[in-house]
Amino acid sequence: MTEEQTIEQMEMELIAEECRITTEDLVEYPPTALSLGEKIISTKDGDLKIPIPIGTYGNFSFVQAPPKTKKTFFISLLASVYLSGKNNYGGDIRGNRNGRCLMHFDTEQGHWHSQRVFKRVEDMAGLKDLGCYITYALRTINYKQRLRFIEWTLEQNKGNNGLVVIDGIADLVSDVNNLEESNLCVQKIMEWSARYDCHIITVIHSNHGSDKATGHLGSFLYKKCETAIALEPNSVHKENITVICKLSRGYSFDNFDFSVNKYGLPFVVGNIYDPLKDYVVQKPKHIEIPF
Repeated sequence: MTEEQTIEQMEMELIAEECRITTEDLVEYPPTALSLGEKIISTKDGDLKIPIPIGTYGNFSFVQAPPKTKKTFFISLLASVYLSGKNNYGGDIRGNRNGRCLMHFDTEQGHWHSQRVFKRVEDMAGLKDLGCYITYALRTINYKQRLRFIEWTLEQNKGNNGLVVIDGIADLVSDVNNLEESNLCVQKIMEWSARYDCHIITVIHSNHGSDKATGHLGSFLYKKCETAIALEPNSVHKENITVICKLSRGYSFDNFDFSVNKYGLPFVVGNIYDPLKDYVVQKPKHIEIPF
């Protein structure tokens, strides 16, 4: 064989070793990064109780919503629960961190606004020791650099990656309707989540007047994700945002609402909403004004 053929043969053998699945192998249910509720399934060995995943390690999910539907507030809510396992804001949402890192990338906002978002997560987690919480504001670099930098950061933290938030995945391409770039971006998300055994949550806008995520990038995300989450304004309780599981490769979690309290902190509301009840009275340590 030529040198080129030898390299090709070695590459194919490595892929075969990594990707081959046999029916004799014991493949366990993937551990959840974030979950909401539990499901009992019957097996030949008896009933098995498993968490209903919002996201599992080795996969990715995305949140889509029209403008002004508090997407970043929702991401703060999930991130705070992941850091703490559970808290006063997250209702029945549970995080399964096990000492791993939360990596939080904001691609849209400048340093001042990004820091406020990151501090909001800290306040909501309510922990004296946050452990590994790594935050970056990537607005000042171009989309190609963002893609390379996220990959570099994951590699530097290899073996310790847990939940990875990319708030603004559209900023990893030059155009959400560019087929080649959109496909490459989603392939990278799939590769990272598997290679680094993390769960990646991405955020993207919905098309105007539609319930579909923006552009070819949104279409690719929908086809490849583990969980597709949509945020919609509640038509009855105007102060609420309804969280909908549009798609899940496993068991779908039930819809729920969240709102934002007078201190600018998001929280899950109860099944019976009382507009006169102050669900969360804790004042944040860092944030002095609502936002």
